[in-house]
Amino acid sequence: MSPHDIRMIDVTGKKETARLALAKGRINMNKDTLSLVKNNKIPKGDVLATAQTAGIMAAKKTPDLIPLCHPLLLSSVIIEFNLDSEAGAIEITATVKGEGKTGFEMEALTAVSMAALTIYDMCKMFDKRMTITDIHLVKKTGGKSGTYLAERR
Repeated sequence: MSPHDIRMIDVTGKKETARLALAKGRINMNKDTLSLVKNNKIPKGDVLATAQTAGIMAAKKTPDLIPLCHPLLLSSVIIEFNLDSEAGAIEITATVKGEGKTGFEMEALTAVSMAALTIYDMCKMFDKRMTITDIHLVKKTGGKSGTYLAERR
């Protein structure tokens, strides 16, 4: 294999196990924009419902977006939002579950990323200085390596 070859990892010999991945991220915006989101006053429509749908769709499409991801059968994708009015931010959490031979980390991270990008798209007319930050894996369970819990940030 040359240094520039790529390959999908062979999971043929791995056992299918119940797996879960939980990822989080954050989108920071000005407080006025967050108030518009909270009160459903963004002209494009319901920002959080649209971002939730985008996150779910993104989790399902992860192997189409990331070249070496295995296609996985997802049992559940949950996208949740925590609005922090004081900080002017929305925390996004994606929880992805299923049974498989490999983990669901990329699906959860992709879901958070796409939900954040959707919020940005819907709110950019009010706040072009929004930032998407802190996208990270919080927890994963299942598989040979067992449970992973990120240290508190």
